[in-house]
Amino acid sequence: MLRITLLMALACGSAAAQTTDPAYQPLAQAYDALRQKNYDQAVAGFEQAIALAPDRASIRKDLAYTLLKIGENETARDQFAEAMRLDPSDQHVALEYAFLCYETRQQAVARRIFDRIRKTGDATAEQAFENIDRPLREGIQRWQKALEMSPDNFSAHQELATLAEQRDQFELAAEHYEKAWRLKPEERSLMLDLGRVWKALGRAEQANSMLLAASRGGQPRVAETARELLPSRYPYVYEFEKALEIDPKNFELRREYSYLLLEMGKKNEAEHQFQILNRMAPGDLLSAAQLGFLRLNRHDYAGAQPLLDSVLKGGDEEVADRVRVALKLPQTLRRHEPSPRRTSEEAKAIADKSMQAGYLKDALKYLTIAHENDPVDFGVMLKLGWVYNILKDDREAVKWFNLASKSPDPAIAKEAGQASRNLSSAFARFRTTVWANPFFSSRWHDAFGYGQVKTAVKLGKLPFQPYISMRFVGDVRGTTGATLSNPAPQYLSESSFIFGVGVASIPWHGVTGWFEAGEAVKYLTDRKDVGAMIPDYRGGIAYGKGFGHLMGGNKGPFFETNEDAVFVSRFQNDLLLYSQNRAGYSFPRSESGFQAQFFWNFNGTTDRLHQYWANFVESGPGVRFRAPGMPKSMLFSVSILRGVYTNNEDNPRRPNFFDLRAGFWYAFTR
Repeated sequence: MLRITLLMALACGSAAAQTTDPAYQPLAQAYDALRQKNYDQAVAGFEQAIALAPDRASIRKDLAYTLLKIGENETARDQFAEAMRLDPSDQHVALEYAFLCYETRQQAVARRIFDRIRKTGDATAEQAFENIDRPLREGIQRWQKALEMSPDNFSAHQELATLAEQRDQFELAAEHYEKAWRLKPEERSLMLDLGRVWKALGRAEQANSMLLAASRGGQPRVAETARELLPSRYPYVYEFEKALEIDPKNFELRREYSYLLLEMGKKNEAEHQFQILNRMAPGDLLSAAQLGFLRLNRHDYAGAQPLLDSVLKGGDEEVADRVRVALKLPQTLRRHEPSPRRTSEEAKAIADKSMQAGYLKDALKYLTIAHENDPVDFGVMLKLGWVYNILKDDREAVKWFNLASKSPDPAIAKEAGQASRNLSSAFARFRTTVWANPFFSSRWHDAFGYGQVKTAVKLGKLPFQPYISMRFVGDVRGTTGATLSNPAPQYLSESSFIFGVGVASIPWHGVTGWFEAGEAVKYLTDRKDVGAMIPDYRGGIAYGKGFGHLMGGNKGPFFETNEDAVFVSRFQNDLLLYSQNRAGYSFPRSESGFQAQFFWNFNGTTDRLHQYWANFVESGPGVRFRAPGMPKSMLFSVSILRGVYTNNEDNPRRPNFFDLRAGFWYAFTR
């Protein structure tokens, strides 16, 4: 009966549990390189092992210690941070991370970790905490006394706020950052400091408005850091308004707000803002032209004419031509083209906004323009890689990631290199897929195991790939045992290792065709219904598709379907047709990494020979989840199913059944 479940697994291309460590080979090479003191090669080996086993804290620890040997303290610190995240109970790793944070000027982080560990009675952590905390305490006291004598001392407020932030006294830090900023509002770095502390205090609305003001105009370093602290979404209108209350003279901020109002159709409000811009910077021809267009649109010709005349005489032919088009005047030849770098910067800015809004094709267009005008901007290359990846053009994405990996900026090179390695496996000549599906069925009081290891060969652009395969199909009970109504015992699985060669089509809109031939080798020596080795031929067509909010995405409803037609020679050359469907709801991923789905199953099966065990329908609720610590490609599911046989001829059992089915699904490709 459970042959049906087997065939479902076969058609989906699932595979047997891997019994060896996937990271064994690169780890062996890394440790061998360590013994030979070839640290660069050891680092490469550990990085490859992490790619294969990203959830293993021990590998990251060994990589971190190796990086320390070659003086890469900051990179080692980041690896210890990952190891601590994966195994929070390892206090030795936490101490190493804390000391490296202290050495790399991340004293606030170091202090927090030492504080946590010292509470367990660790003397080293207690001393390290005191070494950091005592100077902060004493410094805060000194500056507080200084402010008692000189309340408007800018430096005292700034120093006190800095020390308070490092000591996690965020209320005190916010108070004195704000006082320092009020004394010197031109110090834009204080806006960044204040926004950061407000964010730590949970004052999201105040923080976002302050950071928005800091992110537009002013010092480039401050603006870039502020953008990194802002939410990934585009700012809301009210955030622009509050930011302008904070920084009313911020020209870039007000101009962006003006165009946002214009895009929202609020022309009167936009015109008011452009009037302010025109007063702030009469020489800004773009704002003058836009104000003129708005007045022209409401037939205020007297108000529009002086503005548009000034643009025509202003020397910017690109903006002037826009005015000529609006006034139906003949355009002139450009006296000069904008510089490539300026064009690139403008294109990047538009591309960033397009990406934030989800307009990926527009982002691709403007990133391409930016690259054409500045071919050595590696940041643009990296963004092109990600956009192509999201648009599912991975071959083009790999090309851009490879280019970006040559960047002199270590952060860009590292991110691009990792992305390239992750995607390149899809284009490798040989690809090995491993899957396993062990589960328990109360209907049969048995545990089953299905799996496959398959290595496929890519043949250029041909629409199919040959492969070699080893399948496992088995169970614990073996047979149902003989009964009066059914004296011949029924085997519940094929009880075999199946070795074969085959060919499979490249998936097309979720459809895959496949066929393989080989030998099935039984592992039950007392099984008499088949020989020790028998020829095995099987193949079919499979369709699988998911819709809505699937596992790993956002919360919301989803639907999944798998439709299969499978031919199996050992079942009297039978052809089986079956359908598995799930409709349900995906819950949001928790901070700990727990993900879950609730769904309803609708399954049905039939076959060419009308055998009773191959003709049934079943339905019922189910849940599946991925818990913290589980590999990203592993799921655990439980379903409670009620079924009925649709053909009861020769059926020795009841016409309906109940089944509690629980098991794991695990798969990966290398």
